[in-house]
Amino acid sequence: MSIGLKYTKVIWLNFFIIFFLCCIFFSSNIKAQKPYNTNEYIDKVHLLIGKNNDSAFFYLKKGIEYYSRERDTVNLVYTICELSNYYSHNLDYGNAYEGHWEALILADKSNNEKLKPKIYQGLGWLYLYFRRDEEALKYFKLALSLNKQLLKEKKIHESLLLSDYFALINYYRTRGNLKKASEYLDSAIAIQNRLGTGSFYLVSELGYVKGFSGEYEKGIALLDKAADYFKENNPSYMIIINYLYGQVHEKNGQLNKSIEAYKKTLALTDDYNRHSNYILKGNESLANIYSEQQEYEKAYYHRNIAANVNEKIFGRTSEHNSHLFEINDKYRLQKENEKALQKERHIEKLEDEKRIGFLKNILMGVVVLFILLYSVLFFRNLRRKHRLEKETLLEKRRLEKQKTREVMELKNRELTASALQLIEKEEFIIKLKQSISKSDTIDVRTINRMLKGIQSSPGSNWKEFEARFTSINQSFYKKIRDNFPDLGQTDLKLCALVKLDFSSKEMSSLLGITIESVHTSRHRLRKKLQLKRGENLVDFIATF
Repeated sequence: MSIGLKYTKVIWLNFFIIFFLCCIFFSSNIKAQKPYNTNEYIDKVHLLIGKNNDSAFFYLKKGIEYYSRERDTVNLVYTICELSNYYSHNLDYGNAYEGHWEALILADKSNNEKLKPKIYQGLGWLYLYFRRDEEALKYFKLALSLNKQLLKEKKIHESLLLSDYFALINYYRTRGNLKKASEYLDSAIAIQNRLGTGSFYLVSELGYVKGFSGEYEKGIALLDKAADYFKENNPSYMIIINYLYGQVHEKNGQLNKSIEAYKKTLALTDDYNRHSNYILKGNESLANIYSEQQEYEKAYYHRNIAANVNEKIFGRTSEHNSHLFEINDKYRLQKENEKALQKERHIEKLEDEKRIGFLKNILMGVVVLFILLYSVLFFRNLRRKHRLEKETLLEKRRLEKQKTREVMELKNRELTASALQLIEKEEFIIKLKQSISKSDTIDVRTINRMLKGIQSSPGSNWKEFEARFTSINQSFYKKIRDNFPDLGQTDLKLCALVKLDFSSKEMSSLLGITIESVHTSRHRLRKKLQLKRGENLVDFIATF
């Protein structure tokens, strides 16, 4: 197994051990909380609302049962809030109010601050419907303040602030404080610009503000733009859009257009069974306009409907409604007292859990520290072992190269000695022939025949030398041909003799040419090898 593979296996082993321990540790601290991404029951309700309200109500109830059984507090709270909104749209403010307080108690128990702003906002809307302005403003601002804190802690996205600003815009608009409404509207638009998003809910509010601030045509244009969107994407919201049209037209003296818009609001509340509080608002507005136009019969008709609706929801300022809120406040206080009592009963248990958690943290830290220390020591030892193995391998290769070089040098010396013997033999025979030719008493012909028998030709001497040279320097010719393909056979012979550091005289004898020819051949060889003046031919050939 290679060293790199060992490294990889050990790294992955340590990673999985630490990951497994961390999962065990965090699973003990994070219970059954799931991040709210989507809620299948709420998704179904959004598709059904305004089309089949009974089915929407069924799925809300079913969702509450399911998430209660699964102990999924996050989705349970969101579903209860959605059911409370359903009750609000159908003027059942008592159940809506009770649902929001139930959701708030669950949020407190789960210690999940991210759930609370939505609940505070729902309570604010309910107080707004009942004209409990102080309480409505309190909860709207509480929702905004908490979301700003969560944003500062990077626990939520900035876009969640938009619904809080929208609630405050509505609050100040319905109370006739356009200056404050504009301030919060500017803040909401600034967030949209930073995020690069848009909201037609804010476009409609901006249209209302413009229409009431002397920019009638611009306000109507913005409302038209919002209306085009809501007709396609949220038709039930046209109840509110038409009411805003009515108010802007009325403010600018366009009473007939205002009457038409209010009537559309009332017709849409019948079609969608949503935003039922606008039945009261629409009839009150129509009654006021008809009174102004001295059409008292129509004014009486709409004022009577408004009174009946007001009675249906117990009257927004009646003692009965105040009593309803007092009952719910008592319910809330009772739940909070029960919760406080439970905390006191479990305080010792919580302290034990804290101690156990502290010990668990220490143990976890020790285990992780041990694993890290072991990993450091293991890697250090592995690196040292790898370094020693590498050094041993390099030393072994160095010795093998040295041994090969020594063997090569020995064989080349033997080859040189053999070549020198051939040269000495030739020189001896030449000298002997010269001596014999000078003597008259010796049979010269007989002696010459004998000498020719033992004398080798230059060609046979070279073949014998080349055979031995090639067997020792097997790749010499190949290397030099690859680098210099233009070298001829004579050039290659000369290269072989230069490699063995033969003198010109020795080359002359072995090749059967004159010394001058050897010098000429060496000069030509240097040109073909592209050697500059001052470069040593012997040193250059030795590199092959």
